[in-house]
Amino acid sequence: MKIVLNGELREVAATTLSALLDECDFTGRVATAVNEDFIPATLRGSHALQDGDRVEIVSPMQGG
Repeated sequence: MKIVLNGELREVAATTLSALLDECDFTGRVATAVNEDFIPATLRGSHALQDGDRVEIVSPMQGG
């Protein structure tokens, strides 16, 4: 299916948000949103992706 991941059109095999994180090699703590709705880590495995979804995956940054 085709989704927009962090602003880029991507063809992915993943059908859930959790599977997408694995497919795209995201590790560690991240924040996730689908179509501008925050998806907590506890719901990623059950959150089904749909063709055309807009997914944002953000890693925390250190700074000061």
